[in-house]
Amino acid sequence: MQPRVAVLSGFGINCESETMAVFEMAGAKADRVHVNRLVNGEINLNDYHIMAVPGGFSFGDHLGSGRLMGNRLRFGLREQVRDFVKAGKPVIGICNGFQVLVKMGLLPGDNDVSLTQTASLALNDSGHYENRWATLEFDSESHCIWTKGMTRIRVPVRHGEGKFVTADKNLLDDWGEGGQLVVKYVDPSTEYPSSTDEVLPYPISPNQSWRNIAG
Repeated sequence: MQPRVAVLSGFGINCESETMAVFEMAGAKADRVHVNRLVNGEINLNDYHIMAVPGGFSFGDHLGSGRLMGNRLRFGLREQVRDFVKAGKPVIGICNGFQVLVKMGLLPGDNDVSLTQTASLALNDSGHYENRWATLEFDSESHCIWTKGMTRIRVPVRHGEGKFVTADKNLLDDWGEGGQLVVKYVDPSTEYPSSTDEVLPYPISPNQSWRNIAG
């Protein structure tokens, strides 16, 4: 069966074409789905096997990166999203899409899919928008299907709010033990695996994210 992917669009999402192309390269059938069509009931999320929230500047990043789109999904699609996740269907958020999933409470999330926000992406410690290359290392023990078999990757990063934080630092231990701290910034001069919980110096960690968390 060919998996169907709902690639969200609208309100400043601007990377849906690339996201659709990649899913189709992998053999899926990708549809561009405007968020309003889901909220208004024209399209049902449960007709899809995967939901993807691409990058961009949703709602112009007003009130914080991903905040308004996160609220739009959390309150406009709460039951659809909960049913989707509880059915074991994959969700991916890329760049601004990751910020959306964190702000709507889907990531790191909980077993009840309560959509209660427990973390955030705060302003970079540098105080400005970061546009540079960074090295990421993946947790080989993680259950994340999107990163299976990956070790390290060198990528361009561009964000003004990328510092992963939480009000309760004890949650970081829980997420780490559960394999939910999937991607971390790492010193490219070290050998794999070498990710550390000690915050790496700038610009190796471009935002000073707690425990170097990148995803």
